Amino acid sequence: MQDNLSLDIIDHNRQAWDRQASNDCAWSRPVTPELIAAARAGQWQARLTPGDLPKGWLPDVKDKTILCLASAGGQQAPILAAAGGEVTVFDLSEGQLDQDRLVAEREGLSLEVVQGDMRDLSVFPDGSFDIIFHPISNLYVPDVQPVWRECHRVLKAGGRLLASFYNPVVFIGDRDPSYAEQDLIRPAYKLPFVEAEHLSPDLVRSKIERGEALVFGHSLADQIEGQLRAGFVLAGFHEDWQPSPRFLVDRFVPTFIATCAIKSDLNLRRE
Repeated sequence: MQDNLSLDIIDHNRQAWDRQASNDCAWSRPVTPELIAAARAGQWQARLTPGDLPKGWLPDVKDKTILCLASAGGQQAPILAAAGGEVTVFDLSEGQLDQDRLVAEREGLSLEVVQGDMRDLSVFPDGSFDIIFHPISNLYVPDVQPVWRECHRVLKAGGRLLASFYNPVVFIGDRDPSYAEQDLIRPAYKLPFVEAEHLSPDLVRSKIERGEALVFGHSLADQIEGQLRAGFVLAGFHEDWQPSPRFLVDRFVPTFIATCAIKSDLNLRRE
């Protein structure tokens, strides 16, 4: 992959999500006025995975300070703001953030919008938030530990981190469609998975030319034990199915995972 060694994957992914936002992709489609009206009336649901949140994970958000981390797109943040939260949405993509600005202006919502890298939340002081809502997005960075450390730092004691990510089994299979056509899953890649290195140069080049984001597949140890290492206490675990299977394994395993973690009053951080 000599021709891609100089590729800045983070900047490439920023541009890819700007493009997704302009193309009205599923995660860049602003919520409707009807959903905002329902949220203002107390009928709302923010989604970490395609299905509903487990009961009790996100209680009354009224007057709670909430960071929607790497989750712009005009969806979760406006819903939580309409439900009464004091919401900040933080994302790498200005195009995605524009969708939140659009809904906030359209609906008269108070919503703070900040552009930046999820691994660096230095713009926020320690203990700034009651809740962090972090739906599937850390597959776009090579190392998730900085994300967990920063989440722990900016949460108040007793605050909660709601995060979701893919079961890493989705990253290990050969992408050749002929295997799926035969109902075969051929393991081909070890974790941690780095798309820019593990896929063939032609496949990587094709994704880059199409402007698609490049991803990283993190282990469950990085995703879950990494939160514990940062000082969190795990309070909930949830699996969910892919409603529109992209890979054969999606038909057999619930490939969405979500966690509810609490910042303890005790210093539990492990280096």
